[in-house]
Amino acid sequence: MRNFGPNWFASVMGTGIVATSAATLPYAAPALRPFAVGVWLLAALTLAAVTAAFLTTRRPRPDHGATTTGRNEARFDRAIPIPGRSGTSRGRADRAPGGAGHRRTPGAEADHATAQFYGAPPMALLTVGAGALLLGRDLLGTDLALTVDAVLWTLGTLLGLVSAVAVPYRMMSRPGQSPEPASPTWLLPVVAPMVSASTGALLVPHLPAGQPRLDLLLACYALFGVSLLATLVILPQVWARLVRQPLAVAAVPTLWIVLGPLGQSVTAVNLLGDAARTAVDGPTAGALQMFGLVYGVPVLGFALLWIAVAGLLTARAARGGLPFTMTWWSFTFPVGTCVTAATGLAHRTGSQAFAVLAVALFAVLVTAWATVATRTVHSLVTGGPVAAPHPAATSATTGRPSVDGESAHPDADARLALARR
Repeated sequence: MRNFGPNWFASVMGTGIVATSAATLPYAAPALRPFAVGVWLLAALTLAAVTAAFLTTRRPRPDHGATTTGRNEARFDRAIPIPGRSGTSRGRADRAPGGAGHRRTPGAEADHATAQFYGAPPMALLTVGAGALLLGRDLLGTDLALTVDAVLWTLGTLLGLVSAVAVPYRMMSRPGQSPEPASPTWLLPVVAPMVSASTGALLVPHLPAGQPRLDLLLACYALFGVSLLATLVILPQVWARLVRQPLAVAAVPTLWIVLGPLGQSVTAVNLLGDAARTAVDGPTAGALQMFGLVYGVPVLGFALLWIAVAGLLTARAARGGLPFTMTWWSFTFPVGTCVTAATGLAHRTGSQAFAVLAVALFAVLVTAWATVATRTVHSLVTGGPVAAPHPAATSATTGRPSVDGESAHPDADARLALARR
């Protein structure tokens, strides 16, 4: 599949969160555990398949004997900005406002949009790893499940930190590019450290007592801070953008991504509070557990507000026809983080209201997951439009083709033709 990008790992995240959410619900049904184990196994198999396909499509292909046109087309398809040719009319015409000799090609814009989704692979690893410890031990045994989780957590955390640094750096260091409106997908690269904080908390009690547990606990709190502060920088920009300029219809599902750092942060502080009892003294552990409550309740409240707003905007888009793309997986993992957040607060407070909320959100999650998974499989089987992360859409305000709600540049066709010359 030529367009097999990192956004496909969202299917692993969405499947894995169904399993881990089911494993931790406040109310346990007899059939829930086997269901959760089966879904986790499906997530693990999906991770293996998606990783293999992703690596295969990234394998460099020789272009010996290719014509100049063919090489330029391949370069454009890889979405690499083509420098303007100094001293020619083409070079001058295609330089982006602000100079620096870079073309602002549609391919470059698509490449920038795809880069945001490089936060998905590490989160897929972390989700499957956590599921191995919570559920996989039924199949693998405790020791092997712990080893699998430790390996996937380490790899996912390292990749997540690379993503959290590299993607924003790339956004900040593109010379000659005009400003782009903020998008919910900007959150994807910075959510991975928060997932590491949550899943790392599960590993703390399995380390030797003393410094190893303390060091991992503190590292997880640091990862929590990395993601939280980055989210606090990005989220106001997303809100302001949505007020000024609505998203394109096909990008509306990405609104649900905002729930990811919100729900995951509440999950993290409560899991870390539980883990603190095995790593620090009693008063400190009690303070950290209280922090989970004081932080978690207001943030989950805001998450519920966002669910209401995103739900209304999604319903409005659906009435006009919401095309199926891989962005529909945004309906799954972010909602799952709210399930685990409500579950954590239910365990912390003993509140039946939070327990009922967790079950209600879990029902929404399973419904969304079943719908999106079915549509994805159907599209794969029938060759339907399982599209790239930011499919071309029509702007609700201009009526012109857009990417993520931003109107396409009027001379895009001209630049495309020049890129292929």
